[in-house]
This record gives sequence, structure tokens and C-alpha cells, in this order.
Amino acid sequence: MATQSKARRIAAWILTGLITLLLVFSAVMKFLRVPEVMAAVEKWNLTDQLTLIGAGELISALLFFIPRTHSLGVLLLSAYMGGAIVTHMQNDEPYYTQAIFLLVIWIAGYLRHPQLLQSFRTKD
Repeated sequence: MATQSKARRIAAWILTGLITLLLVFSAVMKFLRVPEVMAAVEKWNLTDQLTLIGAGELISALLFFIPRTHSLGVLLLSAYMGGAIVTHMQNDEPYYTQAIFLLVIWIAGYLRHPQLLQSFRTKD
């Protein structure tokens, strides 16, 4: 395994930290049932699942942040953001923010652990 440059490690941790903070904040807003969140969730008919969605978001974000479970966090956040994209698509709402956020998650994942994408480079 090649040693990562200091700049790459710093960029990876900054992106990871920002992503984690945004997702933890989003999960807390779901737990607190902030009116802006509730308006969207009611429109999507997901009110009964809000606590479960918030818990999934929080757990995925924490797994993403912890070095030992980072790869699992990337996988779970990919699924979570995929669900967010589909929800917005089903309701004829813009989903570009969620798609870009998903891309940034994968960029942070790659910067932190380049071997994350190794299976795409090898031949069977």
C-alpha cells in the first residue's frame, strides 16, 4: 500500500468531517421534527418512518467517520443517498444536490482509502 501524501490525508479528513457534520445535523433535525423537515416528509408520506430514516442517517454518518468502518459507511451512505435521489425523483423535485453529495462521499472515500475502488481496476 502506497503512503498517502499529507495534503491528500488532510483533504480526505476535511471532506469526511464536513460530510459527517452535515449528515449528523440532518439526522438531528429529523429527530427534533423541525417544521421544514416535517413539511417535506409529510408531502412524501414518510412521517411514520422519520425516526428510522434519521437513525439510519446518523449511524451511516458515524460509520463513515470512524476509520475502521469507513468502507461500510461509504456503502450505507450510498444506499441512503440513492434513496434520497429516488424520493426526489418520484416527487418531481430536483435531485442534483443529493447526487452531488453522493459524488462527494465517494471522492472522500477514495481520498481516504484509495483501495476502496481497487476492484474496478483489477481484471478477473
